[in-house]
Amino acid sequence: MELKDKIIVVTGGASGIGKATALLLASHGASVHIGDLDMAGSEATAQSFEGAGSISATQLDLAKPDSVKSFTEAVLAQHGRVDGLVNAAGFDKVGPFIKNDPELWERLVAVNLLGAMRLTQLVLPSMISANAGKIVNIASDAGRVGSMGETAYAATKGGLIAFTKSLAREMARYQINVNVVCPGPTDTPLFNTQASEGLREALISAIPFRRLGQPEDVAHAVHYLVGPNSGYVTGQVLSVSGGLTMVG
Repeated sequence: MELKDKIIVVTGGASGIGKATALLLASHGASVHIGDLDMAGSEATAQSFEGAGSISATQLDLAKPDSVKSFTEAVLAQHGRVDGLVNAAGFDKVGPFIKNDPELWERLVAVNLLGAMRLTQLVLPSMISANAGKIVNIASDAGRVGSMGETAYAATKGGLIAFTKSLAREMARYQINVNVVCPGPTDTPLFNTQASEGLREALISAIPFRRLGQPEDVAHAVHYLVGPNSGYVTGQVLSVSGGLTMVG
């Protein structure tokens, strides 16, 4: 129950990694507030939870600054503060870069990078006033080592990694920890809409653990970084990939 009385915002909580993270953090006593475009999915996550903490939800469109602002206002009106933020929401569309529609680039940047930046900026005053806080951004190993067919997506996730490291330096004076988790191929609804069976099998063969990651694998890494045992960890990149990407 080390997260009892902690208010933690999790974006993308309607499914996949965000859902697994919201459920895990709430099971450790946190009051989790989900933000997601899929309100029905968010409410289903909240209703499925049974445990010591709690889960609530407010609709959030990370591509729209006004939505990010109203979401933050709703969280602060309900809870009064934010102790932790997990930027887990994001999307991807696999395809050759040369054939990408520039509108796709703009939406990838708007959701995966600028959405996380905007929300972080809005919740930071609450953390700064408390001289404490934990921020965990969910990027991707595509942002560390690249990924065929995901060039623009990798660019947004690489930007999120750089944002994390730089923000960690700025926020250290306020005792705010800022870290990033980079999943490898993970068995989520997003992955399953993008990957063919052939690609799935090829990835499993390439992963030393011989399986895809599960959303819960990533959630456990996030739990460590928002919990009390990571107080001296900031500006770090943690890969959760089953050994697929062993790089420095």
